[in-house]
Amino acid sequence: MNDSSTIINLPRPSALVPRVATLDGFVDDRGDARGIYLRDVEPMTTLSIRTRNSHYQVIVSRDTSVIVQGGQFFADATPARIDGSGFGGSLLKVAWIGVGLRMEIFANGQRIITSPVRDISIQRHASTTVN
Repeated sequence: MNDSSTIINLPRPSALVPRVATLDGFVDDRGDARGIYLRDVEPMTTLSIRTRNSHYQVIVSRDTSVIVQGGQFFADATPARIDGSGFGGSLLKVAWIGVGLRMEIFANGQRIITSPVRDISIQRHASTTVN
């Protein structure tokens, strides 16, 4: 049997997707970004987080478990989990709150994605503020 098919090797474009939209690009781009890794935060630490549209007070319970108050969804202090932050799509830097990124908060059976974070202040045991 004689196969007369031809394989055509087309030149491959150098980038179909912008690097920042890939996992490697996201890690490289945000590797030195300002932010806070929640797993490094002592329990009972209060975070004051200002986004483009809202202000949140977050008390870290343990790991990514928090009590959050602020914005349009958390008028009262609410138990929640901050899964991390990203650009608002499916790419997420887990347990990280990054300046310029959107927090993903899970509470009351719903996922809330905030507007981009502008500033994070840390208050350890209500005595010291660090910017």
